[in-house]
Amino acid sequence: MFGIGMPELIVILIVALIIIGPKKLPDLAKSLGKSLSEFRKVTDDVKETIHADQLKEEIDDLKASVLNDNEKEKEKDEDTKKG
Repeated sequence: MFGIGMPELIVILIVALIIIGPKKLPDLAKSLGKSLSEFRKVTDDVKETIHADQLKEEIDDLKASVLNDNEKEKEKDEDTKKG
């Protein structure tokens, strides 16, 4: 979890408890959880968009390749008909 071990996590929680206080700590944890959830959603959306763009590029490349191959075949057919 973010490269933080259990001892470090315990120290962070103790320091947070001392600084923030036991009354406000649950609210802070709740808002932090919501923020992390939103951050994950945004990063997932960005990853999905990047993946979709990559797929579109691959499809466009394949389409261009197929069209190029079709043009070559048409040229061969025309040369065969002429010859």
